[in-house]
This record gives sequence, C-alpha cells and structure tokens, in this order.
Amino acid sequence: MVTHRGCRGRNALNICMVGHGMMGTWHSESLQKYDCVLHSLVGHMAEKTEAFATDHGYVNWATDYAEALSGDVDVVILAGPSDTHAPMAIQALEAGKHVLVEIPIALSYADAEAVVELAERKGLMLGVAHPMRFRKEHIDLCERVAEGREHVRHVHSRLFLHRLENIGSTGLKRSWTDNLLWHHGAHLMDVGLWLCGGGDPEAAFQRKLRAFSIMPPPLEATGIPMEMTATVETGPHQSIVCTGSYYSRERILDVFVVTDQAAYRLDILKGTLSVDGEERRVLSEQDNNAQVSRDFVDAVRQGRAPRVTGRSVLPAMRLLQDIEDEQNHWWGERAK
Repeated sequence: MVTHRGCRGRNALNICMVGHGMMGTWHSESLQKYDCVLHSLVGHMAEKTEAFATDHGYVNWATDYAEALSGDVDVVILAGPSDTHAPMAIQALEAGKHVLVEIPIALSYADAEAVVELAERKGLMLGVAHPMRFRKEHIDLCERVAEGREHVRHVHSRLFLHRLENIGSTGLKRSWTDNLLWHHGAHLMDVGLWLCGGGDPEAAFQRKLRAFSIMPPPLEATGIPMEMTATVETGPHQSIVCTGSYYSRERILDVFVVTDQAAYRLDILKGTLSVDGEERRVLSEQDNNAQVSRDFVDAVRQGRAPRVTGRSVLPAMRLLQDIEDEQNHWWGERAK
C-alpha cells in the first residue's frame, strides 16, 4: 500500500473504496467534504489507481485488496465489477469491516443471502446502494401508502441503454461483462416491490400471486441475455412490470407509478418528476446518489440501520433468481 498524505482524524471513520469507475467516482466526490477520511483506494491498475487517489484525496492506494483490508479501515465501499461484490463483501465482513455494496449485492440469491447472514452474525452494518430508495418524492409516497392514504396500482420501471460493446458509463471499455438481469434488474425489481410495499419490499413479496418473465438466451458477443421483461402481480389490483434492453440507442431510466389518486413519472436521467402530466425538477442522478454513501457513514457512526439494508433487498433477489431459473429451464427444454 502506498501512502500519500495525512492521517486519520479523531472520531472520523476511515473509508476504503474499491473501484474508481463512475460509482467509485460519485461516492468519492460525495464523501470528500463529509465527516470521514478517504483512507484507502483499491484499483486494478496501479498508475490509474494512484492518479485517482491523488486527485480525490485518498491517504493510501493499493492494488491488493487484502492489504487494504489489513489497514486501519472502518467502512468498505464496493464499487467494482458485479461478480466481485459478494466475495469481496464476505472478505471485508470477515475482516470486521462495515460494508456498503453497489448493486447487485451478488449474482445469485444464495450468494446474496450468504452475505446478509454473515453480516448479521458478525454484528456489522451491511448496506446496498439502491439510490431509487433515496428519492424524497417516492419516500413520501411510501409513507402515504403505509398509512393507507394512497394505494399503488401499478409500477413500471424501465432501463434502456446501448451496451453491445461492453463500454460503461465512463466511456471506457470494461474488462468484465455487465449483467442486465442482476445489475439493472435489481434496480427495477427492488423499486417496484418497495413502492408497492409502502417502504417494505418483503410485504409486497409476501402478497405475490403470480409472476411471468421473458428473457432471451445469452448473446454470443457479450455472454449475457440482452433483454428482460418481468411482470409480478402483488395483489388483485396491483402489479409490477420491469423492462430493459442493452440494444437501445436511446437511454431511458424511469419509474412510472399509478395509484388510486395520481400518476407519477420519475425520469431519472432528466431529473424530473411528472405528477399527472405536470413536470417539475428533482435531484439529479448524481446528487441523489450522493445521499447513499453519506447515509451509510452516518448509520455506522450513529449505530442505526442504513436506509437500505442487505436483508431488505433479498425479496428482489429472490424474484431475479426465479426469473433466471425459469429462463434456464425454458431454453434448456427448447434445446433438447
């Protein structure tokens, strides 16, 4: 590990950031002037990791994750490739560190559950970066739903982008493949369950009557399915629809909610909320995301649960596992 400057401030939590792509950048920027210390940055390529650490004020940088964990670190934020989230979370928890993990917490329900159960056994904080749950407008709606003042009838969440060449949001070609079902599907399914449950995804999951999904076989060029559609009926008058594609040259990320009182369309990329067609500005995607890491730091410091706990995302992960299992069976039968 290479040290650049400074030392830990009194009572400030030391942060270890893994990854410095878009989300690593956003989390770093949100914490730069917060009451914590950007202690260690872990990256894959030494030159780029050192440059990012210098630019963003990290005390140390390393290309060896185990080495970083052996240092004086309180909180680990995992913002690297999706397939590393679960094993790195387990490694950090075993080392006694609190963990905030980017979506997805894992690429299977079993692995997600293992991470959650380990954190609970260790008595450590485990948060998941689901920024859609930090939108004040949706939090207020959840409160009205929980109090019985408004009832959700339908939630349609969409994610469309172009990812045929496996280039991420920073414009750089990745050494790993993204996953529409487990990464972006986790966003879409979780927000639907959360809204329908009035802030309690498990409550919506327990009301599930039936579910349907369509997902093509993996595309040879990327090794993953490039489209998904999932419909979940969480009551006789309530449904969730999640749709996404990596083929689209138009980027769309929005959540459309129909209740017994109004229709709400949150356009995350534009930073607008339309209520019955009347549009107003809301926090930008980056400004909204800034709340995630700050909330987790505060939760660790105050000894309270973070806004999005590891256990609270398991209902969405169960549904994603059902989709994957169903599609694997479907395409397996057709191949016979």
